Amino acid sequence: MNNPVTHATTWHETVHATLKANNVKLAVYVPDRVLTPLIKSLHDDPFFTTFATTREEEALGIVSGAWMGGLHGAVLMQTSGFATIPNALASLVVPCQIPALIFVSERGTLGEFNLGQAMVCKTMRPVLNSLAVENITITRQDELAFILDRSIKQAVATQAPVTFILSPLLTGGKVFNPGMRA
Repeated sequence: MNNPVTHATTWHETVHATLKANNVKLAVYVPDRVLTPLIKSLHDDPFFTTFATTREEEALGIVSGAWMGGLHGAVLMQTSGFATIPNALASLVVPCQIPALIFVSERGTLGEFNLGQAMVCKTMRPVLNSLAVENITITRQDELAFILDRSIKQAVATQAPVTFILSPLLTGGKVFNPGMRA
């Protein structure tokens, strides 16, 4: 099997290398503690244009405009942020056939302590399915590079968005700390 990433040892190194191997040069995000290692590594690599947005639907709009201008991009967010994007998916991304790559750090499961995260987690997949947006929950590092590489290629070839739900089984998730805010 031809795997573009064979040297990466962590999930975020694999995502970084696979985005780069697929010429995805733009990464926009709403800050998230679970995605911080990935965000930092993308910022540190001059190959990528990486910046924060104030809202997830803004990030999706930027990636959509970039695609129309010939640039491949990805959106990074956490589960609760997903709740803000169904309208942008239904009115822009899906009908305009934008192969947006959406990475969601999954919260709301496996010991979650934030009710808002848990509520969105229960509705995220049904919403994506109702919009016919491919969505893949990734739980294992040994499958990550293959799934990302093939799904990115499929998204571009079919001009359709794809959502990668990064399970806490893969990322380690967010651990409750009584001194921190959710």
